[in-house]
Amino acid sequence: MTRTPLWQPSDDRIANTRLTQFEERLRKRYPDMAPGYEGLHAWSVAYADRFWENLVDEFGVLGDWSGPVSEDGFPVVGRRFFPQSRINFAENLLARGNPEAVAIIEHREDGRRRIVTFDDLRHKSQALAGALKSVGVGEGDRVAGFVPNGIEAVVGMLAASQLGAVWSSCSPDFGLNGVIDRFGQIEPKVLIAINGYHYNGKVIDTRDRVRNIVDSLPSLARLIRIDNCDDCPWPDDSVGMTWDEAISAEPVCHYTRMPFNAPLYILYSSGTTGVPKCIVHGIGGTLLQHVKEHALHTDVHAGDRVFYYTTCGWMMWNWLVSSLSLGATLVLFDGSPFSPAPEVLWNIAEKEQIRVFGASAKYYAACEKTGLKPRESHNLEALDALLSTGSPLSHESFDYLYRDVKPDVCVSSISGGTDIVACFALGNPNLPVYRGELQCISLGMDVAFVDDDGNPLAEGKGELICRNAFPSMPVGFWNDPENARFEDAYFSRFPGVWAHGDYGELSVHPETATTPAQTGVLIHGRSDATLNPGGVRIGTAEIYRQVEKVDAVLEALAIGQQWEDDVRVVLFVRLRDGVTLDDDLVQTIRQTIRANTTPRHVPARIVQVADIPRTISGKIVELAVRNVLHGEPVKNKDALANPEALRYFENLPELKQ
Repeated sequence: MTRTPLWQPSDDRIANTRLTQFEERLRKRYPDMAPGYEGLHAWSVAYADRFWENLVDEFGVLGDWSGPVSEDGFPVVGRRFFPQSRINFAENLLARGNPEAVAIIEHREDGRRRIVTFDDLRHKSQALAGALKSVGVGEGDRVAGFVPNGIEAVVGMLAASQLGAVWSSCSPDFGLNGVIDRFGQIEPKVLIAINGYHYNGKVIDTRDRVRNIVDSLPSLARLIRIDNCDDCPWPDDSVGMTWDEAISAEPVCHYTRMPFNAPLYILYSSGTTGVPKCIVHGIGGTLLQHVKEHALHTDVHAGDRVFYYTTCGWMMWNWLVSSLSLGATLVLFDGSPFSPAPEVLWNIAEKEQIRVFGASAKYYAACEKTGLKPRESHNLEALDALLSTGSPLSHESFDYLYRDVKPDVCVSSISGGTDIVACFALGNPNLPVYRGELQCISLGMDVAFVDDDGNPLAEGKGELICRNAFPSMPVGFWNDPENARFEDAYFSRFPGVWAHGDYGELSVHPETATTPAQTGVLIHGRSDATLNPGGVRIGTAEIYRQVEKVDAVLEALAIGQQWEDDVRVVLFVRLRDGVTLDDDLVQTIRQTIRANTTPRHVPARIVQVADIPRTISGKIVELAVRNVLHGEPVKNKDALANPEALRYFENLPELKQ
């Protein structure tokens, strides 16, 4: 059955995208490439080395390029790209912007707005690099940031990477143990930290945490203190140096080009099942993946204003910052997305003429529940693309964005993760948008969905795998010299291919007169949270999509409870203030789920809770709740933003019958 797209790019729009221009040049060189995006994608997988080499040339990526594009003898595990080439990340991020052009626009919840030009950004980062070098920071050393999403975070990352050092950051909303669990493993030489911040109308004092973090990191040679909050002045006897002193140091103007696969970032798994894994990402692989995704899949140009609501503890911050490499302007926001008013992010979108706007799927759902209609209240003429990730964007949220935000915009639900600091499936400015779907599989990535035996599925739900190597595969895990934990995490389920842990399926659209054949993607949630009642696998996102239609429900979480030699679906709901779960509401929820899915999706029990636990980056944690229900320990509560919420799931009488 042919479905009608929600949005279709015009011929003029398609003709002017960077993807079209890149594809046209490739087709002149490689005329045997099959037509359409599917032809381009198939070629990018079959001739991956040519694809990545052409990407480097197309976007003028700076480096000392020599030797092969990738190593022979390694099909996926251990295969490295550009093994003889050298590159510097900061050099590439600062090279494209006009010196007088605005590089960063920063907004904070308390109303502060600051801007820096590319010239300012270059001077600040080179001066900070001088301060770092003066205390011995060099190639491979770690620089850690306990910082909000602001200018200083970007400067810190650029300064570290300029020297060939490794950057790692945590959002200041992490608790003390959560920070130490992360930074304690990587032994940073320098810590950049703030004294406090504003969130949801409150001042959060972080000075005691910073002092305890410093005391817990014997590797530190220097603390650099940022005065981020006037309400929390640093004591006169504070150790370390001030930020102003650091960016007044003698600048380092040379960019240290490192091996293409040398470490750039250390990111962390959520840590809800134990101490977080320290995932090491390489310089060149991160840059090439992000250039591809920003330029080809998001159509970012020099001068475009790009925004994503994120913190420095989520990989979307790393992803966002890379758009500097195309000469784009970053728009940053630190604070609650609903403070000082529910429309604060849309106010910024209007004021700053944001062209690419991104947030979590939960944010868009919350906007609809709040009754926001930016199309009626804001001038969003500049807006060209809406991005969503963190969890699957529901069909209803697609409707909301086109109905109440902007009808002529490319809505791109994207999916990847911290593990690859990039995407497996994402947007495409040349393709139509279908309700509930990710537009396409990422170029250069041989993605498939497979059954339990690893057989590819032309249709139906399965595990997401990637059958080829790609540049942003992690260098490895920190302190995993034999790569044993790394290979166990991604390659043990299906030997020789990357198993990502997502559950989803392909959605094939037949060719029509106006639309080239397209394979879209549906993501149904994490496979480790997949429900299995009666042996039938159900993605939690399939249930959440239906529950979110019920106006009284603000948020939901579903788990599978072991019950009478089987699994039964249990649904927890957080309701609007003043609403109580009664029999009528239970029936409404069940009927809504049953009418739009199958009887197996209907929960055996529905329970009201006051709050639902989530990670610092806002993702709900089904596994932690499942452990509580089954009397198993939650190994690392410090990874949660609201660990106190777990108590609402203990010893529930409704689940004992």
